[in-house]
Amino acid sequence: VACLPMSVPRVNPYPWKFAMSYTAKGLSHIYILHETGDAGAHRVVYMDGRTHPDDLLPSWWGHSIGRWDGDTLVVDTVGYNEITPGFGVHSEKLHVIERWRRPNRGRLEIEVTATDPEAWTGEHKWSFAASLIPNQEVLEFICAENNQDVNHWSTDRAWRGRP
Repeated sequence: VACLPMSVPRVNPYPWKFAMSYTAKGLSHIYILHETGDAGAHRVVYMDGRTHPDDLLPSWWGHSIGRWDGDTLVVDTVGYNEITPGFGVHSEKLHVIERWRRPNRGRLEIEVTATDPEAWTGEHKWSFAASLIPNQEVLEFICAENNQDVNHWSTDRAWRGRP
């Protein structure tokens, strides 16, 4: 399991980069590059106005289309396979909406809403916040235990007896 990509949403609060592709018509693709040992895995978010294909082959990352809602990037993903991690028990009907917002230079906020009419009743929602500047409200840190992040900077200071 350690060699498999983390996928959405587990990878969202970890370090990432966005690469963008433009055509004469404007932004066509956003590539979300993962730097957490996913062996170069990346997501493609189609920004060219296309819809999800009717004949999707379920995959690890699914099929993502994006659009702008004011200053918020909305990413709509379907077509996950049943073994995509991060969602617990789910079917290939899993549908995820992510809302990526950057309220200021040093902060990125992500809200995730997931539905699966074959496996769940209702929807599941959660959010992440990441500081892009060290020692701000939330630190980015990769944790190997229980897949949880803790504020290692303040924990380390307390451990060393500093105020």
